[in-house]
Amino acid sequence: MSQHIAPGVAADLHRYLQASRESLLASLDGLAEYDIRRPMTPSATNLLGLVKHLAGIELGYLGDCVGRPSPVTLPWVEDESIWDSADMWATAEQSREYLVGLYRTAWRHSDQSIAELGLDAPATVAWWPRERRETTLGHLLVRVVAETAQHAGHADIVREMLDGRAGRDHDDVGDGEWWARHAERVRLAAEKHRE
Repeated sequence: MSQHIAPGVAADLHRYLQASRESLLASLDGLAEYDIRRPMTPSATNLLGLVKHLAGIELGYLGDCVGRPSPVTLPWVEDESIWDSADMWATAEQSREYLVGLYRTAWRHSDQSIAELGLDAPATVAWWPRERRETTLGHLLVRVVAETAQHAGHADIVREMLDGRAGRDHDDVGDGEWWARHAERVRLAAEKHRE
């Protein structure tokens, strides 16, 4: 943790957030630039894009929305190309180092918000409908924890599609032979429902 977070619910949420942050970045380990950038689903999900997206999520929800403006300018927010999914992929000019560094900057900024403001701190989300804009840091922290965990799961699947390396607990469950037998067991069960 970059800041001391008081014990309790905030610390629990922060611990889960940090685990998902680290899992997401671990999905990049050992991969070539092309592989971390290339679209792996019909909606163009890619590993570096997930990092870029979550940096913006943290800087927005746990920074700007709680009265702690981002310490960096995000060009895709400034030019509003975020609304055309510019936050979901890395341009050719945006390096791995830049986007990972940006994400780590977002972590530090978010961690300071959590430590300094507390869960009951007021927050305003300008892009939400007027009737729901007013909220709290705690509500937004839960949202960011959930979104980060969801995208860390996406990253696990994308990584497995790229080179077969599964999530962090993969080896705790079984070795390569165990997983091959498991995949065959699942395939055979599915075959019974083929039309």
